[in-house]
Amino acid sequence: MAIIKPFKALRPEKNVAHLVASPPYDVLNRDEALELAEGNPISFLRVTRSEIELPANVNPYSKEVYELARKNLEKITQMAPLIQDQTDRFYLYQLTMGDQIQTGIAATFSVDDYDNNVILKHEKTRKEKEDDRTNHILATSAQTGPVFLTYRDVVSINQLIDQVKMECAPIYDFIAKDGVEHRIWIVPEKYNQVIIDEIKKVDKIYIADGHHRAASASRVRAIKKEQNPEHRGDEEYNYFLGVLFPASQLRILPYNRVVLSLNNLNQEEFIEKVKINFYVEEVNYSSPEARKNICMYLNKKWYLLTPNENVKEGNSYGENLDVSILQNYLLNPVLGIEDPRTNKNIDFIGGIRGTKELEKLVDSGKAAVAFSMYPVTIDDLMNISDAGEIMPPKSTWFEPKLRDGLLIHLI
Repeated sequence: MAIIKPFKALRPEKNVAHLVASPPYDVLNRDEALELAEGNPISFLRVTRSEIELPANVNPYSKEVYELARKNLEKITQMAPLIQDQTDRFYLYQLTMGDQIQTGIAATFSVDDYDNNVILKHEKTRKEKEDDRTNHILATSAQTGPVFLTYRDVVSINQLIDQVKMECAPIYDFIAKDGVEHRIWIVPEKYNQVIIDEIKKVDKIYIADGHHRAASASRVRAIKKEQNPEHRGDEEYNYFLGVLFPASQLRILPYNRVVLSLNNLNQEEFIEKVKINFYVEEVNYSSPEARKNICMYLNKKWYLLTPNENVKEGNSYGENLDVSILQNYLLNPVLGIEDPRTNKNIDFIGGIRGTKELEKLVDSGKAAVAFSMYPVTIDDLMNISDAGEIMPPKSTWFEPKLRDGLLIHLI
């Protein structure tokens, strides 16, 4: 069973929470982060993406970036200000986007459970991104954004969450610029042990989003443990920040693909090679309506790709995902993209940006072809994690997203 622990959050004063809170560090490029933080000296992007305050040619992974992150955390703590709760607490974090409402328990989770696969994963991590967040945590002595976790619903936990929401007023309640409402409650201390006991009823906990944050917390713990001759195992660095949501409340959007060049093929040659493994039909829509359907945008036209008899049923959950079929039967053999994690000829576009973004990239010449995917499901994610398998990179895009800077875990 997983270990869950309350903690003393460092958090903004109520009246400035909306100014401090920022999108996750890894969903924005440098220019987008710079634009969002402009004119706002307490934007938490100045901590999570501190390179925006340095010249554009500065390596975002350089030591001065992490040192600036540390200084900016200290500065914002004073300016905003940020305050730290004096006793260990659990928190509720609710996100509302349109008619979708999801409420999770914000807490700290055991690094041991992550290392020992009590908390299950579905993605491989990239060393460069792990290095980045490891250095960021070490420099700031803080986990500045939560890992997004999920579990199969337990009715009594949902009832407990509803009870706390009725009993208490939220400490934060604001609508961000993207239209998502963020509400956070401090859970009364009397519920601390109740929550710990209730989580014992959870069969398994899964990482939905934030694999690099969790992996970095594990690496930091190893470093801190080695540096601490009096290590006991209960220090704050043995835990990582997360928000745990019931699976029934979550929504996964597709994670679409664009390819920058056609691997020295002209468009006619490319289409012919695609037809080796797919039926190709011109259509007047841009999003697939079912599994084993992929929409492709090329030369201002949308096509529906459906696997033909050459595409064999896979032996695992992961092999039968649409993103795997696209990778194994088109991206690799036709476009030469053997490893999409490292290949520079492919980019990934979160479904929240819509298929118009795909058209824009292809029509502008920045990309040669785009692929609109049918989203995987929460059940897919859990089945793959249960089987110890790994999804292809960029398979899931969760919306809405948690904000950084609202609940900070000091280690």
